[in-house]
Amino acid sequence: MPANLLDEPEIGEESKKQYLWTLNFGPQHPATHTTLRLVLDLDGERIVRATPYIGYLHSGFEKLGEHLNFNQYVTIVDRKNYISPPMNEVAWHNAVEKLLGIELTRRCQYIRVIIGELSRISDHLLCAGAAALDLGAFTAFLFAFNQRELIYDVYEEMSGYRFHPGYTRVGGVMQDFNDRVIERVRAVLRSLPKAIADMEKLLFRNRIFLDRMRGVGVLSKADAINFSCTGPLARASGVTYDLRKDEPYLAYRDFDFSVPYATEGDCYARFQIRMEEIVQSMGIVKQAIENLPGGPVNVPIAEKFPMPDKGTIYNSMEGLIQHFELIMPNRGYETPKEEIYAAIEGPSGELGYYLVTDGTQIAWRTRTRPPSFIHFQVFPMMIKDHLISDIVAVLGSLNIIAAELDR
Repeated sequence: MPANLLDEPEIGEESKKQYLWTLNFGPQHPATHTTLRLVLDLDGERIVRATPYIGYLHSGFEKLGEHLNFNQYVTIVDRKNYISPPMNEVAWHNAVEKLLGIELTRRCQYIRVIIGELSRISDHLLCAGAAALDLGAFTAFLFAFNQRELIYDVYEEMSGYRFHPGYTRVGGVMQDFNDRVIERVRAVLRSLPKAIADMEKLLFRNRIFLDRMRGVGVLSKADAINFSCTGPLARASGVTYDLRKDEPYLAYRDFDFSVPYATEGDCYARFQIRMEEIVQSMGIVKQAIENLPGGPVNVPIAEKFPMPDKGTIYNSMEGLIQHFELIMPNRGYETPKEEIYAAIEGPSGELGYYLVTDGTQIAWRTRTRPPSFIHFQVFPMMIKDHLISDIVAVLGSLNIIAAELDR
């Protein structure tokens, strides 16, 4: 018998497909942390192709922006990235204030920096803790979540709400920080270093955790740039782009902080970047809280944009009239008939809003540029030729939020 008859027959592309099987990962899988769906083509346990599907969380966020005024819409943006709600508020009103040409007071800028960086810390804690949880390190997740509760205490004290504060307003914030808010911020700063040290001790020398993260889901610097990646995902691949440094907004020029980056581009590098960013954000918050300027938190009422506080409404005819004008339908201030885009550095990357206005205080068109929508497109390339067990590591390192996908 000829030797070549004993060899395996060559398999064409069509025949190879018969050897593959399809697996649905999600949309109700605990490791997705949200309503994400992946359709996997598998050769054994190796992933040949991964196709991400969105459309399982229709919330109509952008369409609601065309029916609510600039102050009312803040309660909706809270719910886009529900892991760090105040950062969405800062991004939204940053765009509105750019449209209206409003210059915030120094105290308001510092307060927004504080709540924004606390949001970044909260977001990174959940992402890092959940990444550990997915790979079996449950205790690190508890350390992270305990610190998030302290940050929720700050939200509750400053606004009355623990999860969705709705704290910012056009030209300012709902109300000024009082001594209790400042003390709760300081409590977070006192507690965080030990928690971060405990997480690092648990994970940085954990052989299972390291083996599951190192060399997995590698994203090159060129691919990160070509796919428009930003935030920790890009910085872990060597792209040192950070809007707080490259296009400073609010009062970030006043603070001394570094932008951590790595070159490996794998899951472990992304984990390290987020842990180091927590440390840098702690430094920013400490500088801001210790050097918090005095003065008002809202622009002067004469500018007709800010929502007057209750004391002004009850004791001033001008405040009562302005409140009436801003709240009643078909009234309020005029806006330029323009289109603008403004962005900030969110926890997962560039978070921006594109607005088209028609002269009223309700946007004619609202569009958001969320990091998750951009980063989810990179997942199929990153997971190709990996094993099924690597999905949770790679997906967790991307920090995909479903509400940012469907909007």
